[in-house]
Amino acid sequence: MLVTLTETAAAKVKELAAEEPAGEAGVLRIAIQGGGCSGFQYELGFDAEARDGDHQIEAHGVTVVVDPFSAPYLAGTEIDFVDALMGAGFAINNPNVEAACGCGSSFQARDDIDAEPVPAPSGGCGSCAAA
Repeated sequence: MLVTLTETAAAKVKELAAEEPAGEAGVLRIAIQGGGCSGFQYELGFDAEARDGDHQIEAHGVTVVVDPFSAPYLAGTEIDFVDALMGAGFAINNPNVEAACGCGSSFQARDDIDAEPVPAPSGGCGSCAAA
């Protein structure tokens, strides 16, 4: 499976989607983009629908889409929602991560992933100092 959502994460996504204007939260889009201290940052957000070329996954009643560029870097990723003492949020368990910045906002992918070249990082992630 490309990406999986736990039942807890799916329930939170449904709750958040219900707060969006009608028609604007048809799918959960999970992507990566270059930047941050370590090279990549995760991007989770709603989109009206899948786009041409997107990978589409159904997880506990939530439609998840991943663009072709992000797919190799997200293969095997599990997304959970945790409500802990230090705060609540989505936890991303990505087996393709080689290193992450101290705050967890950005990551460096393994070198052996067969994908397009990574854009150079453009400064810090905003949560910790750039290396």
